[in-house]
Amino acid sequence: MKKLLYINSNPKAIDQSFGLQLGRHFLEELLAQNPGLEIETINLYDENIPLIDGEVLDAWGKLAAGEELSASQSEKVTRMNEILEQFLAADTYVFATPMWNLSYPPMLKAYIDNIVMAGRTFKYTESGPQGLLGGRTAVHVQSRGGVYSEGPAQAFEFTNSYLQGVMGFIGITDYHHVFVEGIAAAPDRAEEILASAKEKASELAGQLTNVNQNV
Repeated sequence: MKKLLYINSNPKAIDQSFGLQLGRHFLEELLAQNPGLEIETINLYDENIPLIDGEVLDAWGKLAAGEELSASQSEKVTRMNEILEQFLAADTYVFATPMWNLSYPPMLKAYIDNIVMAGRTFKYTESGPQGLLGGRTAVHVQSRGGVYSEGPAQAFEFTNSYLQGVMGFIGITDYHHVFVEGIAAAPDRAEEILASAKEKASELAGQLTNVNQNV
């Protein structure tokens, strides 16, 4: 674990978000146990994250055919390459996300569309797609108003399963998660729920540190 990319898809201020407070706690624990760890933060709502739109799709077709891009297309493709290179430069990823309407904020999906690239993070083979980013680690820190990890609402848990699937698709199978959930359902227990989640985050930080030191 040398360089960590902290990918924040929550536009709230930290003091207004239980999930971001949990994410900050996790990073502080990791940094305390790994003083040489380099942490880079990307706040998706403050960044230019290109969408895969008609212009981008047309640009990819032009690139494949060796044709010249328009100025706008060149700008978008260049920015997408910058985002991908930033992702590839790290070996550990922490995604801080809220659950919105059973899914992610749209900026995270746009970001994922910038990093899942054939030939760069995965490749097609005769036996199917193969991830190219093995040996890396991903952690998902998420805040949820209800409880979705178990119980009757578990059937509506689409966020963590999706992110884990995407990470596995590009070869990152060392995947972990820690949630702070149920605060909207039990606001009187909010601080207790957050404290419990922080304990789990501290335990995970220790586990990752121990594995890294034994490599």
